[in-house]
Amino acid sequence: MYEGPIQDLIDELAKQPGLGPKGAQRIAFHLLAGEKSDIDRLVAALGRVRDDVVFCAECGNVSANRLCRICSDSRRDATKICVVEEPKDVHAIERTKEFTGRYHVLGGALDPLSGIGPDQLRIRELLRRLANQEDGVDVSEVIVATDPNTEGEATATYLQRMLKDFPGLSVTRLASGLPMGGDLEFADELTLGRALSGRRILA
Repeated sequence: MYEGPIQDLIDELAKQPGLGPKGAQRIAFHLLAGEKSDIDRLVAALGRVRDDVVFCAECGNVSANRLCRICSDSRRDATKICVVEEPKDVHAIERTKEFTGRYHVLGGALDPLSGIGPDQLRIRELLRRLANQEDGVDVSEVIVATDPNTEGEATATYLQRMLKDFPGLSVTRLASGLPMGGDLEFADELTLGRALSGRRILA
């Protein structure tokens, strides 16, 4: 245990995801050894996150305005909505430059053991969004891009059930399989099974 402010900082940093006491201690002492201006910039950035970042009224992504840059971009394909768990997933898909539609951020995945049910996610907002298409463009496809784990699969199954009665709506799921550069012997059974069931014709 350290005295006063440094221990308070370590305690607060250790509460962050992916940071344990050792990592928090390293960051705290790195800040302590740095320039005062570096700490000032960090404090200012945290203040801006607290005060200026909001969630997009349409999709739930993080934004500096009422609508995020994707929802306010008229060049995006409004007929396709990609449903993801968290804002970080939007960034991951955008990096591929393969998707030109819009997004819907659920804010998590179904996890009954942790008390997260449909009412804790933005599923109702998705259904409302599909039912009331204000821009006059019908959504033709919802791509479910939840994580390929137990919670993500449960969420995908629930969404498929909720969306099956929308006329003319295609509900698809991200394909999952083997990573490029990987070896078959190191793939787990679920990943390898998914890769086999999702195989495609080459010729």
